[in-house]
Amino acid sequence: MTNDSKDFFDRERRDEPKRKTERKDGEPTPAFKGASWVALVIGISAYLVGLFNAAMELNEKGYYFAILIFGLYAAVSLQKAVRDKDEDIPVTNIYYGLSWFALIVAIALMAIGLYNAGSIILSEKGFYGMAFVLSIFAAITVQKNVRDTQKARENN
Repeated sequence: MTNDSKDFFDRERRDEPKRKTERKDGEPTPAFKGASWVALVIGISAYLVGLFNAAMELNEKGYYFAILIFGLYAAVSLQKAVRDKDEDIPVTNIYYGLSWFALIVAIALMAIGLYNAGSIILSEKGFYGMAFVLSIFAAITVQKNVRDTQKARENN
């Protein structure tokens, strides 16, 4: 009796068509896209909440906020330049070099700022550093996913 009811429900499940979303060739999976966006939101949110609650002067908060925005833009710009070169899309050497320079400067400014911040304890410095790195990495990944999705839809 137990097996009969189990077979009945299993048979019913087998008859249902599986609903699977069609992905284009080369398009990232929805899980990867979602994870990238979640990492970006968590990284930026954590950084900004920490900055909002920090016991530092407003000009210091502005400095760290500007570095975050600058770093995110530089990372996305570099990702685009590298990807364009890889796909034989013309990229000037000046733009390519400036993209690398901007990202290196953003990271250096963050490191120098945290190193010289006497009012921030070591664990907070680590928190800001990790939130910054997570945000930059996630911005690069989101940009890559957007571009891969767009390219996959254009090609198919």
